[in-house]
Amino acid sequence: MDAPHAVGGAGPATPGRAGLEVSPLPGRSGIRARGEISALTRPSWEQALSDLARRHAGVSYVELSDVAFVDVAGVTALAVTAMSLSDGRVVVEHPPPQLPRVLEMFWPGLSRIEVAP
Repeated sequence: MDAPHAVGGAGPATPGRAGLEVSPLPGRSGIRARGEISALTRPSWEQALSDLARRHAGVSYVELSDVAFVDVAGVTALAVTAMSLSDGRVVVEHPPPQLPRVLEMFWPGLSRIEVAP
């Protein structure tokens, strides 16, 4: 996953059209997502998380400032990925408001994920 890829239509997400673009973070281990994480875009999200786990080395970053929405299954995929890591943690930066609430509801105290506002 060296280049951005989109699901749900060509190019970045636009209002009224679900889409997800995921690209590597420049200069550090991690990914940046733009758009929505939902049933339509879940395969792309899960593939990006799988790629992230394969490249994980201590700390991986997931930058979500341009994600408008993430559903419970999308948060679940993130939590399962973090729990599958042999060491270290995943730092989630600037998530949509529902992500930390869902993590706290279903995985309270999950130390493998750090949420940075």
